[in-house]
Amino acid sequence: MKISRLDALICEQEHLSRLSRKEIEAVQLQKLNRLLLREKERAGFYRDLPDHLDRLSDLKNLPFTTEADLSRNAASLLLTSQADISRILSDATSGTTGLPKRVFYTDSDLENTVRLYMAGLGELIFPGDRVMICFPFSGPNGLGELIAEAIDRLGATPLKLGTALSYGELSAVMDTEQPAAYVGMPVPLLGLLRCCGRRSLRRALVSGDACPESVLTACEELLGSRLFPHYGSREMGMAGAVTCQAHAGMHLRENHIIAEIISPEGIPLPPGEVGELVITTIGMEALPLIRYRTGDYTSILPTPCPCGSETVRLGPIRRKNEGFDLCDIDEAVFALPEVVDCKAFQTEDSLLLQLLTTKNADVQHITSAVKALFPGRKISVSARCVSPADTTMYPGKRILLPIIPEVSF
Repeated sequence: MKISRLDALICEQEHLSRLSRKEIEAVQLQKLNRLLLREKERAGFYRDLPDHLDRLSDLKNLPFTTEADLSRNAASLLLTSQADISRILSDATSGTTGLPKRVFYTDSDLENTVRLYMAGLGELIFPGDRVMICFPFSGPNGLGELIAEAIDRLGATPLKLGTALSYGELSAVMDTEQPAAYVGMPVPLLGLLRCCGRRSLRRALVSGDACPESVLTACEELLGSRLFPHYGSREMGMAGAVTCQAHAGMHLRENHIIAEIISPEGIPLPPGEVGELVITTIGMEALPLIRYRTGDYTSILPTPCPCGSETVRLGPIRRKNEGFDLCDIDEAVFALPEVVDCKAFQTEDSLLLQLLTTKNADVQHITSAVKALFPGRKISVSARCVSPADTTMYPGKRILLPIIPEVSF
């Protein structure tokens, strides 16, 4: 089996002939100490940290960085001049409460992102392919634009579709362009396959949101091939971990990210145990973070990858939720083959689900089946058959929404 393309990228970037655990950890310690010295000399947010660690394991003794720290201290976390910044990403929206997070990127940071995209996409995209990109396009150096750049460099043709097209419009694109691959979020992929069929699609990379097992399994059955889940966040440069052809977890770009898994009490956990992912971004030029608590939950896989790579691999990713858990809802609802999409609203003790179903589905039966999935819970379900004018119910990450009175559907 071919070793992960990420290994070749790391070897090229770090001038190594072979990538072993010993070499990976030596690179990480060297870059971590370089970062600590930069932070000390700049006297910014991390000025009170030591300027050198003797062992990589000593990282666990440093304090955590939180989302609140990032929101309140962007200026003191920035390690470069504002003149060097090529892109700023903020999570500020009309629904944002409190201070938004802002993350900064230099040209070098963005180039590293494109190179990682190429390593991940190169596992499933080949010269001459036409590739649907169903991620947002927001202008120069945006997520969709960077993915398109990576696909173009691989010799394939990016179809810049975004997230707003209706199923009818996507169906027309599939007819005229005959795409071989899809790049986007997992639930919209499943909705596309259930509503429009596979047609020319043969391969898919999913990222940007949690991928419940029922969604992954259904997509793979309809595609006739394995999915390539990827993981990234704006704090790690919009790209972090990629799937190789062994499909045995997501390989982390360890020359840019040191990963830890911690318990709720903040204690490091061994490989195989699920906990919160903590990252130290030793490869970020503009805004590196030390022991940043992502709020995402996963595990570091304990066994070697069949592809032969020795890089750390992450298991499935999910967010921790209070009350109803949307991952659990999606796991149950999308196991029903008639469900195309699902939007969820909640209060403290009740849940409202709006479903789009396949054209020939028995809506009454689906409604009863969904209610049966949540015994003892206050739940109401409304469902209707999908139409060509419908779009994905979540153009971004899937979240539980506050219930509003008399939701029209």
